[in-house]
Amino acid sequence: MTTDGSVKVEKRAPGLRELTVRGVILGGLITLVFTAANVYLGLKVGLTFATAIPAAVISMSILRYFKNHSIVENNIVQTIASAAGTLSAIIFVLPGLIMVGWWTGFPYWITVAVCAIGGILGVMYSIPLRRALVTGSDLPYPEGVAAAEVLRVGDTTAGANENKGGLRIILIGSVVAAAYSLLAALKVISNSLAGAIKVGAGGTMWGASLSMALIGVGHLVGITVGIAMFVGLIISYGIILPIQTNGALPAGEDLLDGVSSIFSSDVRFVGAGAIAVAAIWTLLKIIGPIIKGIKNAMVSARARKGGKSVDITEQDIPIQYVGLVIVVALIPIGLLLWDFVHDTALHGTATGIIAVSIILVFVIGLVVAAVCGYMAGLIGSSNSPISGVGILVVIIAALLIKMVYGDADDAQNTALIAFTLFVSAVIFGVATISNDNLQDLKTGQLVGATPWKQQVALIIGVIFGSAVIPPILQLMQTAFGFVGAPGATDDALAAPQAALISSLAKGVFGGDLDWNLIGIGALIGVAVIVIDEILTRTGKFRLPPLAVGMGMYLPISLVLMIAIGSVVGLAYNKWADKSGGDVERKKRMGVLLATGLIVGESLFGVVFAGIVAATSDDSPLAIVGDNFLKTSEYLGVILFVLLVAWLYKKTQQIASRPVEDEPADLTKS
Repeated sequence: MTTDGSVKVEKRAPGLRELTVRGVILGGLITLVFTAANVYLGLKVGLTFATAIPAAVISMSILRYFKNHSIVENNIVQTIASAAGTLSAIIFVLPGLIMVGWWTGFPYWITVAVCAIGGILGVMYSIPLRRALVTGSDLPYPEGVAAAEVLRVGDTTAGANENKGGLRIILIGSVVAAAYSLLAALKVISNSLAGAIKVGAGGTMWGASLSMALIGVGHLVGITVGIAMFVGLIISYGIILPIQTNGALPAGEDLLDGVSSIFSSDVRFVGAGAIAVAAIWTLLKIIGPIIKGIKNAMVSARARKGGKSVDITEQDIPIQYVGLVIVVALIPIGLLLWDFVHDTALHGTATGIIAVSIILVFVIGLVVAAVCGYMAGLIGSSNSPISGVGILVVIIAALLIKMVYGDADDAQNTALIAFTLFVSAVIFGVATISNDNLQDLKTGQLVGATPWKQQVALIIGVIFGSAVIPPILQLMQTAFGFVGAPGATDDALAAPQAALISSLAKGVFGGDLDWNLIGIGALIGVAVIVIDEILTRTGKFRLPPLAVGMGMYLPISLVLMIAIGSVVGLAYNKWADKSGGDVERKKRMGVLLATGLIVGESLFGVVFAGIVAATSDDSPLAIVGDNFLKTSEYLGVILFVLLVAWLYKKTQQIASRPVEDEPADLTKS
């Protein structure tokens, strides 16, 4: 940053290596780790984490041992890993096909194609938006700027030493989180608490997931989002759930089971209404700047075509190739849709819905790319409400497909629900990548990268991610299943967005969607929007409407721990502010610890899923019986608190150490 608070753009040094084979290979290897972690985390709690900064730290820690490494080469590595990690958000839709009983597993090549085509379209759509929303915009791009700062610092001798400390913190966090998860798998400790409370003739529930990853998520999303989600929790569990359960709980049924059932069948749709209204409001606020930015980009393109010289840092993939790829991509999309309805109840009657779906992908894809790119520029890709966009997409797609197809019998309705989810998955691929790409391109602009090379790296990242996501999804399905789907185990993954999106699609085609509940949520969303606008104008605080909606929708065990994580992160950042010295470096170390917590727990989850799938046993590592449950809960809480406190204390120690004193051996701290 410059002294006046503006963002400094690097002057590109000549002869720097950028898009290299070693960079692509390293980016691919990092992709395997972060994509696996993001898939598991997304299916478990409905949230994913940004991978750009940890990928940059890892890249710089490794490439520094090679000759002629450069800041722009490290930027390519983080771009590949970031694109692939972000593509994993497609899991917010695809498991819905399992939940509605259409798929029994994830067919590899079809899943690869959906991820790859949607992702590549996202890259193509984001290219003409670069000038509108990156170089010609004053959007802050918080994560893109932060990643650029990390790359700049790492390009110095002191920065190389700092990266050692950063990598050490990631490793410590990962090992501790994985070890805690292992103890939970052994049943020596419990990693969850849950209960219900009687409220008049109804009730509510409480719960906490003792998850290191959720502490990390809370740290990353920040206190504003954490408080907003907690407000949503109060609305759902403190007000709506007691009202909905009043006199509605079956006699003799376990209170927790009854309350939980009504939350799933009723209350979460109130949250869906709030999320939908918040997403529409976001679109309305940004549509003007997007249109203005695109017009400016067109003016710039005409000037370049007229012979104006273009600096290397302004060279995109030529727009004619972009347009060609977009048009050509519609062909395999059409073939995928035709194959999807082949030999189903829709066979022979699906020409109209296939045609309208191709147009929908083409048109809505561009709108979604612009909206998601703008949101990432405004609040960062981690906080960007992709799931809210997904909810709007599936409702629009379902209503349009239902209108075009007309009357349908039960078998055709079932097929139409699945078809809608499949179309939405392609559009969601566009959304996830657009949400991340412009963030990466902002980082590239700040460090002097060549846009077309970075755009090629984004495509490579999409291909890596597309190859990795299907087997991990299949592993999760085999080991655990998904809540509400046939064959789900007691440890089934919630996949909350996929559950909601599939329920919305079923409700539209079945005609039994309770629009009253969604309407109540919409009214709550409007009220929150008004409050947020008032608070924003006072400049003291914010109440992000989408975060409130997510707090209303997600299980209390997740929301509560994310809120606690945001408080822990706030306390750490306040310590950094008061401690003096290089405050931003200390805060980055906190971000890297949070990332390590997420990666460690998530990767253990993937490994554990493999053990479950191989043994066909839900608890293959358990060494104690159910009679130890109460003791394990006490032990779990005590150990969890102690470990979180120790980890942050350790991070403070490492962050306070002068970078020149970093030991060469990462095992020593």
